[in-house]
Amino acid sequence: MQRFFCSQAKSLSQIYGLERANFMEIKTFEEFDLDPKLLRAVAEMGFEQPSPIQAKAIPAIIEGRDIVGQAQTGTGKTAAFGIPLLQSIDTKERQLQALVLSPTRELAIQIAEEFRKLGKFSHGIKILPIYGGQDITKQIRSLKGGVQVIIGTPGRVMDHMRRKTLKMDTVKMVVLDEADEMLNMGFRDDIETILTAIPEERQTILFSATMPKPIMEIAKAYQKDSEIIKVVKKELTVPKIEQYYYEVKRKNKNEVLSRLLDIYAPKLSLVFCNTKKGVDELVEDLKGRGYFAEGLHGDMKQQQRDRVMKHFRSGQADILVATDVAARGIDVDDVEAVFNYDLPQDDEYYVHRIGRTGRAGRNGTAFTFIVGKEVYKLKDIQRYCKTKIIAKPIPSIHDVTNTKMEKIFSKIVDTIETEDLASMITYIEDKINEEDITSLDIAAALLKLTIGDPERAEQNEVDFGETGAEDGMVRLFINIGKNQKTRPGDILGAIAGETGIKGELIGTIDMYDKYTFVEVPREHARQVIEVMKNAKIKGKSINIEPANAK
Repeated sequence: MQRFFCSQAKSLSQIYGLERANFMEIKTFEEFDLDPKLLRAVAEMGFEQPSPIQAKAIPAIIEGRDIVGQAQTGTGKTAAFGIPLLQSIDTKERQLQALVLSPTRELAIQIAEEFRKLGKFSHGIKILPIYGGQDITKQIRSLKGGVQVIIGTPGRVMDHMRRKTLKMDTVKMVVLDEADEMLNMGFRDDIETILTAIPEERQTILFSATMPKPIMEIAKAYQKDSEIIKVVKKELTVPKIEQYYYEVKRKNKNEVLSRLLDIYAPKLSLVFCNTKKGVDELVEDLKGRGYFAEGLHGDMKQQQRDRVMKHFRSGQADILVATDVAARGIDVDDVEAVFNYDLPQDDEYYVHRIGRTGRAGRNGTAFTFIVGKEVYKLKDIQRYCKTKIIAKPIPSIHDVTNTKMEKIFSKIVDTIETEDLASMITYIEDKINEEDITSLDIAAALLKLTIGDPERAEQNEVDFGETGAEDGMVRLFINIGKNQKTRPGDILGAIAGETGIKGELIGTIDMYDKYTFVEVPREHARQVIEVMKNAKIKGKSINIEPANAK
């Protein structure tokens, strides 16, 4: 141990004198010269542009350098070492090639999940998290099957080393993640034992949020010509904006977004997605539901971007769906609501996103959708931003109906106070005298014509309302179109065949690239929706719901 320490020892000035301060600014992942399979996974995960720690660390690690990275949770550091680590794996070799040490089982599991996403298209890479509290015999069986990447807690890694079920002689790269936390938990001796068991010709990566003396000592002892990379997150505070979050199922996000748009009716809304594909798909869905939405992302030409922004600023489009990178530079004062349709990858992005509402002293509201384990990431964001994000129940169709009623009554009261209604009153009086009806009957009928049947909507979670169909018909939206090689005859045949309704009763079918509108008799609409929910068209499951007349 002493010989190894002396042979590796460097002065702190040597270690920290190599800080990569003047690195060439990297703006895309393509500039890293990564394997196309990794690039594909990175794009699918929504990493549109490298974060600062990724821009600095990835090229250094790919070059084979030992690095000391100072970065906190929420900066994208897992991908900063995960991308080059996976790039280095030789899939032809089944033995252990990379080891990541983590202070806790929760972090080990989290890193393993991110590695699996990054390696989704890189077939042949086997990743295994090992930690205490899990049956060790199960881990031993997995190790015997051949594993190239292990993410483990120091105690469990040591346990496997003692049992000789984990051999370190083929490890080419070792990563110490949250090294300061591991030292605080008393793992220093374990870490040094593990590092000593790994061949000297390895690459050693160390990440730590802080740089106390023990971290520097480990860097001196076990690294060669280390390069220091510092990315300290800015102290950002969230402006005074009402912030809420909703726990949703991934497939229900668009429905929840529609309900919130209907209830809050913001003048202008900004919706953030993590991927370009997500932007395009959501814009199509919103348009299909009758909203005036436009998309903005990095693949668009400047002329397209200018046109979209012109429509948004003028109110021709009241919903802008964008990625983080594409939204840079957007400065529109009238944005009343920001929706985090996808949770941002970086804590700082959350602050930048919601800061686009509540401008110039106006009120602003931010809504965030959370799926499954993302709730833990949300807690990190709250700690980092020193803010409170309040949980809210998903609004029901009944809530939407009540909101519509309140708005209509508000408009009615305003009209009574400001307009001359004498001629309208005369018409109503004449009708009351001609027919056996009351003014209350007329008011109730007009309200029902405006918003549909609230009782049926509450009971069935389907509010037909005014869908833009002919009298006696309901216009339905189906999320399948020409791109799926579907024809109007397929839609007609599926509805008639599944429901038993005569084909001649089915009305206009308007087909677009990604969706279709079809009109059915109002008395059969509920049956069509219920039956077709479980049906397939051209072998594909579909989503069917009332269209939005807007």
